Amino acid sequence: MKVQMQNIHKSFGDIHVLKGIDLQIESGEIHALMGENGAGKSTLIKVLTGVYSKNSGEILIDDKEVNIDSISDSEKVNIAYVHQELNIIREMTVCENLFLGKEILKGKLLDTKKMNEICLEKLSVLGIDHIHPNTLMKNLSVGYQQMIEIAKALLINAQLIILDEPTAALTSKEIENLFKIVTELKSKGVSFLYVSHRMEEIFRMCDRISILRDGQYIGTEDLKIVSEEKVVEMMTGKTIDNLYRKDKVLSGKTMIEVKDLNKKGIFENINFQVKAGEVLGFAGLMGAGRSEIMHAIFGSNPADSGSIYIENKKVSIKNPLDGKKNGIGFVTEDRKEEGLILDFDVSENIVIPSIDKFLKKKMVDNKKINSVVDHYIKKLKIKVFNANQKVKSLSGGNQQKIVFAKWLETNPKILILDEPTRGVDVGAKKEIYEVINELKKEGVAIILVSSELPEVIGVSDRVAVIHNKTIAKIFDEENINQEEVLKVAFLGGN
Repeated sequence: MKVQMQNIHKSFGDIHVLKGIDLQIESGEIHALMGENGAGKSTLIKVLTGVYSKNSGEILIDDKEVNIDSISDSEKVNIAYVHQELNIIREMTVCENLFLGKEILKGKLLDTKKMNEICLEKLSVLGIDHIHPNTLMKNLSVGYQQMIEIAKALLINAQLIILDEPTAALTSKEIENLFKIVTELKSKGVSFLYVSHRMEEIFRMCDRISILRDGQYIGTEDLKIVSEEKVVEMMTGKTIDNLYRKDKVLSGKTMIEVKDLNKKGIFENINFQVKAGEVLGFAGLMGAGRSEIMHAIFGSNPADSGSIYIENKKVSIKNPLDGKKNGIGFVTEDRKEEGLILDFDVSENIVIPSIDKFLKKKMVDNKKINSVVDHYIKKLKIKVFNANQKVKSLSGGNQQKIVFAKWLETNPKILILDEPTRGVDVGAKKEIYEVINELKKEGVAIILVSSELPEVIGVSDRVAVIHNKTIAKIFDEENINQEEVLKVAFLGGN
């Protein structure tokens, strides 16, 4: 099935978001869609899937114009959308999720037998028919939950499946399984629109790439021919050299020391220290316990035993308020659930952790708040219409910058960054790395957790590798290399 979008325009009031976008996806093609956060990718997808109605332009299926004004319209023309934030009901079964809104009736009753048979048939196509249709979704890993979303696409006989940041929360094994499924479906003529900020995935999986910038169509390139540098230049309008910049800073005193930190079944015997002006990176396989260690240090999920010292003073951190009082900031990997209040506006989210600074005789000093918020919008290049805009309406990268802003305003001594560039475009990544370098110069001790090895190695002064629930090895700067870090992550230290 060939899908074409021609001269698509979409405005929200006076804001012109899509400005004449063209996109053509061939039958049996994996077509990448890239652009910086706020470039218009999500809006374009929502127009294609009927969430938004276009203001003008045409959508054609196999050269015939179609009207897509609702999600059901898109499903009727065999288009399915697997969201980055999976649309599942955790307390319902696999089969119930699969047939939600598409239940099969036998008389006035549900034909459970028929639905289970079809469910198993679709799971078999994906190679996961070992999952029972009556399994609760909450008992499945994120990777399997995503497979169920793809099974939903098969249920409507989707010929175009849109994958939005599909690997963001998957383990390495789950990613390989996803790639295998996508490749098999492609061989059967199914097309994919693949949206990701992970350049290595784009070049590995996709046939062609289309680039958007500031709501405009920049061009389409064959990925067998185009270079990564050219893609970045098309996305940003400029060349980006030395993405992983690591400024040399003379480290100061030890800001945080962790001794014999343990949490039963999660991590054990965690020992490390970080100095002022230093970045300690944490690498390891997904599920190794990196994030859980960070939550224990911050107090959001305390350890069972062990000690934490801040500036050589032993502290008790039982909850996030204790962590904040001791000068710790935490940019969490799950910005939507833990980092932001999505229904609050930009201004409210930025000042929440430091609201006491903005009280004047028990009244909120809105003038001061406006000044501070404006400062961070400019400093971090946050793309917003105004500070009163709801955070849920922003792109993922801009939401991430707001999480940064709220913790920077607390003036942390120690800043934990857990997957700080997940779902963030290459331009925003560089801006975040520049902020990290600025914080180093200001004497902040930084702990960086990332699943992207080039990022951990490129940004960190030292790298701690987690294997089998503990720190297997800490690499000094002169000894860091990707092959050795990977070896320790898989096999452990010497």
